[in-house]
Amino acid sequence: MEANKQICNTYEKNVLIIDDSPTVRHKIKLILKRGRLFDKYYEAGTAKDGLVLLEQEQNIELVICDVVMPGMDGFEFIQEMKSTPSWRDIPVIILTGQDHVQQKIYGLDTGASDYLTKPFNPGELIARVRVQLKVKQLQDELKIAKMRYKELSITDFLTQIYNRRHFMELFDLEFSRTKRYGLSLAVMIFDIDNFKKINDTYGHLQGDRVLRDISSLVKAEIRTHDVFARYGGEEFILMLPQTAIEGAKLVAEKIRRKIEFHSFDKIDKLTISIGVACYPSESIDDEEALIKAADDALYKAKEQGKNCVVLACKS
Repeated sequence: MEANKQICNTYEKNVLIIDDSPTVRHKIKLILKRGRLFDKYYEAGTAKDGLVLLEQEQNIELVICDVVMPGMDGFEFIQEMKSTPSWRDIPVIILTGQDHVQQKIYGLDTGASDYLTKPFNPGELIARVRVQLKVKQLQDELKIAKMRYKELSITDFLTQIYNRRHFMELFDLEFSRTKRYGLSLAVMIFDIDNFKKINDTYGHLQGDRVLRDISSLVKAEIRTHDVFARYGGEEFILMLPQTAIEGAKLVAEKIRRKIEFHSFDKIDKLTISIGVACYPSESIDDEEALIKAADDALYKAKEQGKNCVVLACKS
């Protein structure tokens, strides 16, 4: 989260000034430069040119826009701007030469953040700009916090892969899609052989390192649309959309071998047992049955001596 804050605090802060009068634009620019509020100052003589600049330039933190302009006026500009998701949160201060309350109310209702009446006081302009920049900064930090909270709520703290709850949410959605379109879906459940012995011999910190290392090894072997999660303790679960049993078997064997021959810190040898199940199958008609089939196959892998892959079904 600190890294996200640093990004917000270090990128360029730019302003877009839209007014059909070059004199007014120049005056605003000089005032803002004295306040040292922005890195770059973009100017447009029409609202349409302003929209083009918004499309082309990055990190525009604020727009100052005149109301009365040829062609598209300031209110139409704001409506167009607020209808574009990537521009929606950029604050807009409108400039008006008419001190009509109804016009100001309409501007604020349209989506403007604040307004200034011409001729404006330089100190008031800087003060209002500072307020809007502060509000936007707080909004950006809140967005980052929400994103971080969402990330934490779906991620296993130790391994930084999905947690069981989020996996099941995605699994339910994918199973429904698979069933609707007549596709294949494979699930594998695996756990670390003799993991208790690792904890007892080397300590729980070393056991945690093993869980993290295995998570990284598996992530490197799967596709971007595969879903990998910590299922509980030393158990992991992997969902392979649009994958039949033979394809899932190849993936499982690849993962098993990679872990078997990987050099883990302080541990001579480490292996996993894997149970694989797939849909469609005569014995599987819902999500619960698919998970249970993979889990039963894992149990058989343990019974067969561990460090192996057992298939629960054939398509």
